[in-house]
Amino acid sequence: MTSPIDIEDGGTAAVADDAPQPAKAGEEKGHEGRSPGQLMWIRFKRDRTGVVSACIVILYFAVSALAPLIAKVYGKNPYTLYAREPEYPFLLDDFAMPTGSFGGMSGDFWFGVEPKLGRDVFTMLLYGMRTSLYMAVLVTTLCVVTGVLIGMVSGFFGGRVDYWLGRVTDFFLAFPQQLFFIAFMPVVTAMFVSPQDETPTYLRAVAITLVMWFLGWMGLARLVRGSVLTLREREFVEAAKVSGASPWRIVRKEILPNIVTPILVQATYILPSTILSIAFLSYIGVGFVEPTPDWGRMFAIGADVYEQDPMFMFFPGVALVVFVLSFNLLGDSVRDAFDPKTGR
Repeated sequence: MTSPIDIEDGGTAAVADDAPQPAKAGEEKGHEGRSPGQLMWIRFKRDRTGVVSACIVILYFAVSALAPLIAKVYGKNPYTLYAREPEYPFLLDDFAMPTGSFGGMSGDFWFGVEPKLGRDVFTMLLYGMRTSLYMAVLVTTLCVVTGVLIGMVSGFFGGRVDYWLGRVTDFFLAFPQQLFFIAFMPVVTAMFVSPQDETPTYLRAVAITLVMWFLGWMGLARLVRGSVLTLREREFVEAAKVSGASPWRIVRKEILPNIVTPILVQATYILPSTILSIAFLSYIGVGFVEPTPDWGRMFAIGADVYEQDPMFMFFPGVALVVFVLSFNLLGDSVRDAFDPKTGR
């Protein structure tokens, strides 16, 4: 269809109604009708560092989830002492160190074998990643949920509620985390297991989760509280209150969607920090113990034999550094995608 328009000589000209119209002021070209989530995804895909980091993180989680299947195809497991098996009579030398170069690496043992016991390093690393990642995801989830709930309640209601929740947060922040881990872990396990009995692995996992949850939610709670204190004074929140919306609806519909970004970014920093803490606990002997495969246990073993067999610590060290670095870079990319003003 066409419509006439006036021209300078007094005549008219036909213009198609469906002809493209110029963009309105303030409207970004190519972004019409796109939600904030779609814009965030577009910005994230342009960040090559973030995309590569996300692929590495996904690969780690996929390998951890498929660790039993990979070990089955590989034909080894992290528990068998292969140096004592008749088909591998020369895995260790007279000093219980791996024979051959690079820690005993071969077609049968891709990453070599463990000194003294002769376990397969590749499957130890697979199952150690699995243990650490599963624990870190659980602890991070609990810390995020707790921090968001306490911070939301404290910031939204204010007054005496904010005061007392703030004092509770300050109380937990006063604990020295590393020392508390060392001191409290044996207490937790002793509450359920006799000193003469071996502590089950599942109980150690529960104790680690409780201790790290106990001391891991306060930073996020303070962050959420500060954000909510700012948002609750905004016009759209006041309008929701005037319209008669319930506090739960205001929190769920008006406030929570506006603090998703800092929550998500903070979670990407909590998870790698949690992995390092779990490895630290196992390294000093108050976390997971033999024969449970764990990154921290591998570092503890490697610290004893690094002069004779430096390769034993190489693979878990590289794997841990790459994962933590990738997750931190992923957190930076997610932050930049949500808020391009903070771009690096």
